[in-house]
Amino acid sequence: MPEETESKNIKEMPFLDHLEEFRWRLIKCLIAIAVCAFAAFFFSNHLFSALWLPLNKAAPELKIHYFKVTEGFTTRLKLSLLAGVLFASPIVFYQIWKFILPGLYEREVKIIIPIVFFSTFFFLLGIVFCYFVLLPFGLNFFYSQAPVGTVPTLMMGDYLNFILVLLLAFGIVFQLPVVSYFLGKIGLISSDFLASGRRYALVIVAVVAAVITPPDFISQLGIGIPLYILYEISIIIVRLTGASEKRKKASKNLAG
Repeated sequence: MPEETESKNIKEMPFLDHLEEFRWRLIKCLIAIAVCAFAAFFFSNHLFSALWLPLNKAAPELKIHYFKVTEGFTTRLKLSLLAGVLFASPIVFYQIWKFILPGLYEREVKIIIPIVFFSTFFFLLGIVFCYFVLLPFGLNFFYSQAPVGTVPTLMMGDYLNFILVLLLAFGIVFQLPVVSYFLGKIGLISSDFLASGRRYALVIVAVVAAVITPPDFISQLGIGIPLYILYEISIIIVRLTGASEKRKKASKNLAG
């Protein structure tokens, strides 16, 4: 009896069809973000107050200034856009993974919903970690580096850009376990491959922690340990995924 091959969930599409699919997925993402951002605009003052808290704790006497007439409005727009990305993140991740759908087998398509859930979870977890852990360390450090006798003048736009970039960056970095799970599920990486890269991961984490934290060992551990834990979680996830796939193949062979 010839061995059966798994069929694709969807027929392979030509390149132009992939572009069309990408365009519609992107449009849906942008619509979701725009709707959420529009709703968040009416609460943008509360959002700015929340983003100002870490700075207020690091330097209570510091005031935020702006010189451009339109800067107050553009600040509210940026905050609304960030909130739109956060609230629309489940839809965005769903569209991203659905775009990959034509390249998956039927058994792999079933993991889309769990992946969307955990993508959203780890994205928000990264933002929460950045807000409550990284920002207090970072703002205290940078503010303490000002020469004695100088008076800092912090621009509202610069501060907001600094915060938004960090929040989004850590939301993306925290996708590592989810991406590792997916790549392990389709057989592109293995736990042995990730385990062999531990030394490089430690070096990268140490450099990142040293750059973004004050020059004391405790602060660097506070940032470095969670980042490295993400890498170890990825190894465990890929190992469990590989073991599960082996059991499935073994049961199929026994049944055949």
